[in-house]
Order: sequence, then C-alpha cells, then structure tokens
Amino acid sequence: MEAAVRRGLGCIAVTDHNSFSVYADLRDNGRVLVIPGIEVSSAEGHVLAYGVDRDIRRGMSVKDTIDAIHEAGGVAFAAHPYRWWSGLGEKNVRGHAFDGTEAGNGRSDAKGNRKANSLADELGRPVSAGSDAHTPDHIGDAYVDMPDASSWQDALRNVMDGKAETFSTNRRMSDSVKYAWKSITEWIFRGFKKM
Repeated sequence: MEAAVRRGLGCIAVTDHNSFSVYADLRDNGRVLVIPGIEVSSAEGHVLAYGVDRDIRRGMSVKDTIDAIHEAGGVAFAAHPYRWWSGLGEKNVRGHAFDGTEAGNGRSDAKGNRKANSLADELGRPVSAGSDAHTPDHIGDAYVDMPDASSWQDALRNVMDGKAETFSTNRRMSDSVKYAWKSITEWIFRGFKKM
C-alpha cells in the first residue's frame, strides 16, 4: 500500500494467485481504492478476476473459470496472453467470452505487450494493465489512466466503459533471463504444468 501511495496510484487491484483473502486487509485503508480481485490459474493459463466477492477454484477450464467469475459478481480478463508458461495464448483468448484483455503487463516483454495490445484492439473489448508486481518496487510498472472514481465500483465501471488507457513498462533482458530460469525451474517441479 505504501508503494502504491508513493507511486501516486489512486486505485489498485490486488490479484494474488488463487486467493481473495488480502482484500479484507486492504479495502478500508483510506488512501487508495482497492478493487477486489484474483489471478486465477485455469487449466490453460491465468485469468484475472476483478470485482469478485469470493475465491475462484483453480484448475478449471477457461470457460468454467469465466463462468465462476461471473457468478462471483466479477469480470474476467485474459491475463498476459502471450506469456508461454502462464498465459492463455491467442487461441484461448479468441475462443472464449472474456470481458476484457490485459493489454499491458510490467513483467511481460515488449513483444508480448505489443501483441496483447493489438489483440485487445482487434477484439474491441475493455483493457487493463497490471504491474504483476511480486515486490513493492514494481508496483505501478503498468497502470491504466482513467477519470477519477469515488469507489472501486466506479473505477471498474470506467474500465468496462472503455475510459481506461493503458501504460506499461516491459521486462528488461536481464530480468527476462532471471525470470525464465525461475519459471522454467518451477515449471519442471510442477510436472510441466502451467501455474
């Protein structure tokens, strides 16, 4: 939260992997609006759930994950679609009724972000951007610029109404090497399964 305030963010979505629990700790902080969210590990890759009111079970098909997000009152966005070990891939994004696409991700490389942005433009769905921060120093590496909002619901409505413009840094080559080593090692120990 301190990093979000330092970076001048007025609203954040904390999307921990497969867990909604952090929202209860952050929602009433009095400084930054917090959209309840989760980064759900579907059987085919990550799906971002914004505005949900409960946990979403991991490991389901993309369609069942989207349906569960909708049942929990949220919207489903395709997360970093071109990241090979955790992204859904273009075919899954095109083949399912996502509410939007993550068009910028601070931990994706420049090519992946360009392709995600092009795909989002082509599909004509709302866009989000996420820093995918696993440490405080990366919070705000990707963000959306939108009109002021007085609640997280207003902020999410701005995104869904197309009033959000995405901005994102890209993963540097040195970070890519470290990230690839870490991700491939974890992938091997998971039995060659996506997160």
